[in-house]
Amino acid sequence: MLTIVDYGVGNLTSIQNMLKKGGSKSLISSDPAAIAESTKLLFPGMGHFDNCMKRINESGLLPIIHQKVFSEKIPLLGICVGLQMFMNSSEEGTEAGLGWINGKTIRFQKEKMKDELKIPNMGWLDVSAAKTSPLLEGLEDARFYFAHSFHVQPVDQSDILLTADYGYPFTVGVERGNIIGVQFHPEKSHRFGMKLLHNFANNY
Repeated sequence: MLTIVDYGVGNLTSIQNMLKKGGSKSLISSDPAAIAESTKLLFPGMGHFDNCMKRINESGLLPIIHQKVFSEKIPLLGICVGLQMFMNSSEEGTEAGLGWINGKTIRFQKEKMKDELKIPNMGWLDVSAAKTSPLLEGLEDARFYFAHSFHVQPVDQSDILLTADYGYPFTVGVERGNIIGVQFHPEKSHRFGMKLLHNFANNY
């Protein structure tokens, strides 16, 4: 079963509905026993980095998530702040990140932008694949919906799965083994988001 981890943050029902439209069943749960039985995990995130980190730390779910991801090696997909939490730290707050991907989450650097672009970045962007992945099957010309002021900056370039350009190129997707994350919102990205979630549910 694909379980959407409920630690009090994220568009859980919207994600589940988009999975359903793509033909995939999922469970929304904050129950460690349900997570223990899962074959895939979806890790949402929304809002302020520190709030998300405090919520997951207080949820009591991290030990079972860690076991599933690092011992059993089941696939995990982080969305938006869920991806940002994979890093060691974030410029948005003072809480430590999960440290699952070596890197940090940084604010958009206006001084590097070629154009006068608004922050937060809210809207559709084309994405480019940095490597092949089962997640990207049939998404060669995809575009996705974004709503964010911060983005991840992995240390190891081989962790980068997807990039986009908003004044300058930046990372919008990572994949290291079974740990996968995207900055955009697939649940708001129409057919492209439905296909990506379908791929996660069926290709791993």
